[in-house]
Amino acid sequence: MEASSLSKTCILLVLLLATLTTFALGQGCRGTRVGFYKSTCPRVESIVQSAVESAVQANPTIAPGLLRMFFHDCFINGCDASILINGSSTEKSAGPNAFLRGFEVIDAAKSQLENACPGVVSCSDILALAARDSVVLTGGHSWQVPLGRRDGLVSRGSDTTNLPAFNDSISVQIKKFADKGLDIQDLVTLVGGHTIGTAACAVFSYRLYNFNNTNRPDPDISSSFLPQLRALCPNGGDALRRVALDTGSVNSFGESFYANLKYGRGVIESDAKLWSDPTTQRFVKRFLGYRGLHGLRFDVEFGRAMVKMGNVEVKTGKQGEIRRICTATN
Repeated sequence: MEASSLSKTCILLVLLLATLTTFALGQGCRGTRVGFYKSTCPRVESIVQSAVESAVQANPTIAPGLLRMFFHDCFINGCDASILINGSSTEKSAGPNAFLRGFEVIDAAKSQLENACPGVVSCSDILALAARDSVVLTGGHSWQVPLGRRDGLVSRGSDTTNLPAFNDSISVQIKKFADKGLDIQDLVTLVGGHTIGTAACAVFSYRLYNFNNTNRPDPDISSSFLPQLRALCPNGGDALRRVALDTGSVNSFGESFYANLKYGRGVIESDAKLWSDPTTQRFVKRFLGYRGLHGLRFDVEFGRAMVKMGNVEVKTGKQGEIRRICTATN
């Protein structure tokens, strides 16, 4: 009897430990949930949506700006709104974030939320919602956004060297995504966000004239597409001129981006490599519905990948803070 009783006690302890471990992993790995503000700020989603909608209607470039902003925020110390903090040496002022736009939209939403629910909604959650709403407003499918992030206390411009860059090789891109717990499918899916928005000639014109010091264009660029890009970005021309990342779909969210990659119409080098490198090409083919491959639906997969990225290194519970204004810590 004593042996039997001891055995049962051991089993119960093992089960309890397993349950506690599962709970801890669930809290630590995610820590966010859909409906987080249901009782404390029930209008949070409608308030953010209204602010984003007004801004995008007035200036369509705001939509890709907010989407990129969320991406850049999550890749530096997690999704904690550190990108929103003003300062001469913060992430916001660093080179890789120089062309981001839409900061005033987050500020406007925060101001309205502070009036409706003072001290409740984090800037990081506002940014997560604004990114989703930007996709929807440009024709993409919606998804439920888990909330409950808290705002970070640190923002260093020097940390932006960890961001994926326009000329990264596929192996470098894969490593940078893997460092955030994101796999190759996530990489190809999230880069598909380039279906909306533009890039400055300065970011890719080197591909048009003297790629890798060869005095020749990047061979990944289609011979029929090259004259179009050269006309938009002549050698020695305006480096700040903006060019659509997804030709023919600058303000429309969809899988056309992948078709352009297939036909050699990728504008920035890192995008073009998604097709030229077989490691990532297979995922592009799946989005394009190639026969014999298990297809992927971009409208579904993008939301899934955004939720996954949105839980990267989040601060929850008593970590961080709820900022009173998004541009400065309390």
